[in-house]
Amino acid sequence: MGVRVAMEVSIAAAEAAKLADVDVIAAYPITPQTHIVEHLAELVADGELDAEYVPVESEHSALSACIGSSAAGARTFTATCAQGLALMHEILFIASALRTPIVMMVVNRALSAPINIWNDHSDIMAERDCGWIQTFAENGQEVFDLTLHAFRVAEDHRVLLPIMVNLDGFILSHMIEPIDIPEKEEVRRYLPEFKPAMRLDPDRPISMGPVGIPEVYTEAKKQLDEALVASKGPIIQAWDEFGKIFGRHYKPVETYRCEDAEVLLLTMGSISETAMTAVDIMREKGVSVGLIRLRLWRPFPLDELRAAVKGADTLAVVDRAVSTGGPGGPVCSEVRSALFGLPNRPKVLGFIAGLGGRDVTLEMFEEMVNQSIEYAKEGKEQFYELVGVREL
Repeated sequence: MGVRVAMEVSIAAAEAAKLADVDVIAAYPITPQTHIVEHLAELVADGELDAEYVPVESEHSALSACIGSSAAGARTFTATCAQGLALMHEILFIASALRTPIVMMVVNRALSAPINIWNDHSDIMAERDCGWIQTFAENGQEVFDLTLHAFRVAEDHRVLLPIMVNLDGFILSHMIEPIDIPEKEEVRRYLPEFKPAMRLDPDRPISMGPVGIPEVYTEAKKQLDEALVASKGPIIQAWDEFGKIFGRHYKPVETYRCEDAEVLLLTMGSISETAMTAVDIMREKGVSVGLIRLRLWRPFPLDELRAAVKGADTLAVVDRAVSTGGPGGPVCSEVRSALFGLPNRPKVLGFIAGLGGRDVTLEMFEEMVNQSIEYAKEGKEQFYELVGVREL
């Protein structure tokens, strides 16, 4: 039986990687991600983790090294955020196309300029189409759990894709929370030894990533897209098995007090817990409101989302990033597309909040719901609103 300890969430992520018995960590420090890989470096240096720690000169190099180690058959881990993730951009597509099952923690942080080290989702939304599986955590326990889940799914021979686990910078990464740490034997039941389906081996030479001439490139991209879409089954199966072993259960789309709700909020990440409190307060005032939380971002949980919004009149999507020049936030745009053409679909209203670390308060959620109700009465379906913009 495991133990419950108070632990900084970044340290919990590193401890999960330790329990996963990673072989290689290649990373570069960047705020607010640094504590994860710092702790892993200490574990390796102190002999508590038998792994190769590769201190590189940039995030571009970090992911390049991870691709090499994963292709050679090593269980591989890295972490980054914001400008570091942006510097990896070119290599992200290579990692997924080569089907290297790397696990990466993305400690979500705003992209510059202006320079900002605080939390929003602009970094990960800029990388939504890179071919990686992407999940979102709401609290420290989920960060720990989703790390183990990521290794289990990525290395499944039906999947063989890299995975990003997203956690909000500072709001989660630097908080001390109670974390249930399982025994290593329990983890081994859930996460067996990594057995690569294919690997670089001098005795059995193969090529990975050769030139894709026009006659094969389209087919290669179709194959990757089909693999990502098909990964949803193993993702759900791995969550089901996680629940049976550890008693904590996850789904691609999770709901809160949605059964009879006329208005629904939709959130991702740590603000979901604030949103649940806001829903409770509004319910006490007689407002028929519920909450949808997207746990799985890629592959997009189309069927689960459609089932979750059934019967609602209005859906207020809360983005943490701006799709500059577009018709709203990136999550809202995808939700509108997913629900388009459905009979009796809810009116979809977009709100963008919490940019660059600005607080998203209970009052803000209440105001978004009230505005949504008014817009629905007026028959309006505005593209989006930025919440809490101050006059300068």
